[in-house]
Amino acid sequence: MDDHIRRELRVLRLYVLLSTLAIACLAVAAFRQEKQRFTEIDVQRINVREPDGTLRTVISNKARFPGLIIRGKEYRHPRSQAGMLFFNDEGTENGGLIFGGQKDKDGKVINSGGSLTFDQYEQDQIVQIEGSHDSSGHFAGLTVFDRPDRPIEKDLQESPSIESMSPAEREKLMAQRAKNNYYGAVRIKVARTDEGAAGISLRDAHGRPRIVMQVSKDGLSSLKFLDADGKVLNELTPTSER
Repeated sequence: MDDHIRRELRVLRLYVLLSTLAIACLAVAAFRQEKQRFTEIDVQRINVREPDGTLRTVISNKARFPGLIIRGKEYRHPRSQAGMLFFNDEGTENGGLIFGGQKDKDGKVINSGGSLTFDQYEQDQIVQIEGSHDSSGHFAGLTVFDRPDRPIEKDLQESPSIESMSPAEREKLMAQRAKNNYYGAVRIKVARTDEGAAGISLRDAHGRPRIVMQVSKDGLSSLKFLDADGKVLNELTPTSER
C-alpha cells in the first residue's frame, strides 16, 4: 500500500471519528435542553418524575394505564379507563382523574362519565367528584368517605388468598367486612338522584343516613331525621307546623 493511500485512509478515519463525536455532542445537547416546544404531540402515556426518578404524575390512555402504585411498586388493578393519576412525594398514588364511555352493539349505554378523587395516605379515596351514566341510571355529585388507618397494601397482599376462596366463602367474608366497615364508609353525599332530586345526606360512622335534605324535581323540599334503621323520626317540610 503506497503512502498516498495510507494518507487517504488516515484522513477518512479522522473524518469518521470527528463526525461521530459531533453527532454525539449534538445528541447530548438535545437531551440536555431544559425546554422544548411542540405544536402537537401524539403519545400513549406520559410519566412525570422528580430528578431522582420518583413518579409524580401519569397521563395515559386506556391500554397503558398503570395499576395501583405504592412507593414505586405496582400492583394489579381492575381499572380500565384513560386518565391522569397523581402520586405523593414517596411515589404512592394519592388521587386521580379518570373518564370513559362506551355503548354495546345495540346502542345501549354501558357506562359513561368521569371521576376526580383525592386519597387518604396509603388508602383509597376520601373525596370523590363523580358524574356517571350507566344502565342503572345517572349519578352526579360529591362524596366524602371515612377510611381505615390500615395501609391499603395489606389488602392487596391478601387479595390472592381471597380470590382462591369459593364464591360462598368470599361472599360471607365480604358481608362480614361490610358490616364492620372494614373498607370505610360514606359520610357525606351531595348528589342528584336517579329520580331527579337534589339532596344532601349526612351519615354516621357506619354509612347510615341520619339527616337527609332534599328537593325533588317538582320543587318539593324536605328535611328528614332518621334513626340507625332508616326510620324517619321527624320530617320538616314547607307546610310543617312551626
